[in-house]
Amino acid sequence: MNDRPRLPETRAALELRHAVREWLGRYAPAGVIAVALSGGADSLALTAAACAEADVVDALIVDHGLQAGSGDVAAEAAALAKRLGCRSARVLTVSVGSEGGLEAAARRARYAALAEARAGSPVLLGHTLDDQAETVLLGLGRGSGARSIWGMAEFDDPWGRPLLGVRRSVTRELCADLSITAWEDPHNSAPEFTRVRLRNEVLPLLEDVLGGGVAPALARTAAQLREDGAVLDALAGELLAVARDGAALRIEILATAAPAVRRRVIRAWLLERGAKSLTDNNLRAAEALVTRWRGQGGVAVGGSPGGTRLVAAREHGRLILSSE
Repeated sequence: MNDRPRLPETRAALELRHAVREWLGRYAPAGVIAVALSGGADSLALTAAACAEADVVDALIVDHGLQAGSGDVAAEAAALAKRLGCRSARVLTVSVGSEGGLEAAARRARYAALAEARAGSPVLLGHTLDDQAETVLLGLGRGSGARSIWGMAEFDDPWGRPLLGVRRSVTRELCADLSITAWEDPHNSAPEFTRVRLRNEVLPLLEDVLGGGVAPALARTAAQLREDGAVLDALAGELLAVARDGAALRIEILATAAPAVRRRVIRAWLLERGAKSLTDNNLRAAEALVTRWRGQGGVAVGGSPGGTRLVAAREHGRLILSSE
């Protein structure tokens, strides 16, 4: 896009442009991207900065149909996208189910629609540092291991998050600089959603009690854990190759490994064999077949895509997996 829109040289515009420029340089040097645009301040600010920095930007707007007038909100967001400089703006209408709760069902429908419509381009998402802090707190509350508090990745192909170092207040500041009125999703203030209560009650209380800086500290923690986790995952990959015995794993190899590496090997093995929705309890139960063997039988380790139950067991010095 040769005629890139000019943004005002405000503090917010410069910070957002810098964040997007750095992300593009690392992950999308070709400069052809899609942006998931909801019409909210975060995604609008991201779209404006992306149009100023990328060569081609296509906006994808998901209409969940969960509120009266959602079609009008989507149409207005599409019009704004074109004004900001997007090459195209498509409204994707989805049907939201009920499995797992409204929030989870809407998320599944949204990501499925974006994945289908992206046409090979990475999709930028407007998650900010504040969203990252909320994600880390949710992971801490669930207590399902270090991986759950890694937070969100800058790039988890095809999803890109250039704004993980940018505060939510900065995106609102840019919208004000551009004289754009962002849409406020009523769900973002609905107390029945856990994330909303974290945002409006828990984080402000932590900021008050701890004297500020909590959200950046949580985001830093996620980044540090993700870096450490990448090293452990690499070590686990090497060990997995050594421990393989056909479709099984050799107990003697796993037994002498460090626990953090051993559990990663077991997790990777289970996932590649089709296990879904693995929990920390699943992994530790399978690990007990290696480290605390007392003749116990097989243990359930989650379901497979076909709906059958997967069972890990110990047999002739090997860790095996079968379906029931």
